[in-house]
Amino acid sequence: MRYVFGIDVGGTTTKIGLFQDDKLIKKYQIRSNTEEKGKYVLGDITNKIKEVLKEEKISLKDIEGFGFGVPGPVVKNKVIRCANLGWENIQLDKEFKRLIGEDVYVKVGNDATIAAVGEYNKMGLDKSIVFITLGTGVGGGVISNGIWFEGATGANGEIGHINIDKNGPLCSCGKRGCLETYAGIRGWNRFAKELIEEGKLTTKLDINNLDPRFIHTLAKKGDEVGIEVVKRVADVLGYACANIAAIVNPDVFIIGGGISNAGWILIDNLQESFNKYAFYGVKGTTFELAKLGNDAGMYGCYYMIKK
Repeated sequence: MRYVFGIDVGGTTTKIGLFQDDKLIKKYQIRSNTEEKGKYVLGDITNKIKEVLKEEKISLKDIEGFGFGVPGPVVKNKVIRCANLGWENIQLDKEFKRLIGEDVYVKVGNDATIAAVGEYNKMGLDKSIVFITLGTGVGGGVISNGIWFEGATGANGEIGHINIDKNGPLCSCGKRGCLETYAGIRGWNRFAKELIEEGKLTTKLDINNLDPRFIHTLAKKGDEVGIEVVKRVADVLGYACANIAAIVNPDVFIIGGGISNAGWILIDNLQESFNKYAFYGVKGTTFELAKLGNDAGMYGCYYMIKK
């Protein structure tokens, strides 16, 4: 019986899925240790995989392949740059083969594009979609008529680096005002901190322990700061999506990643913001939550191996 490992490498955590016959039979999560330019990340992943193989009594010969989704541009399995991990010009397939100790089959892709592939295939969609992941950073993938795009340099779908304000907050990529500085984890926390310090709105949020999960959970309960943070994030993200739609003209935007757990309160505000900024020809574009949630990246890695 053949198995596939789907590895969704994130700036905060890495999710590892074990697949058999199109089913995710086991999943694991480990911390992404980004110290010293992420030098420990791949080793930690390899050690976890070895541990799983031992626990499940599976031989490497029973593994059809290892699919990796990473947060940055990828060309021919080479990671060009992952700002959130500190990686640059890493031939990930060769490095993983060295660590695992055998010449296994490895494919590497951009995490958000791969998550889009997972969502598209698992849900049997037949639409043109733009998939957006919200987490430590912000990424995206475009699929049209079943075809997904990588771009000339593997940088397609780097939605998080759309410039919103050239004088805005410093991004991990070295530029200022990127979308992910507003809609990623740091953006949510910064908006909340600013509002709490202003002191004009009531809140139960702890300024020393901010997290998007707390923010959107309290927003649903009527917390004034929480509600305002969601509105601010949705306004910026809706503006960016309006510009994307004017070029791509998708049927639907699908929102995934950890922050998508905000659910309806984010989607409703996002749709309202999009409609405010969108060109009239694309105002029929809708927003939906990813059905696979945080598993989309792992599923995408699986389909990348099976392709």
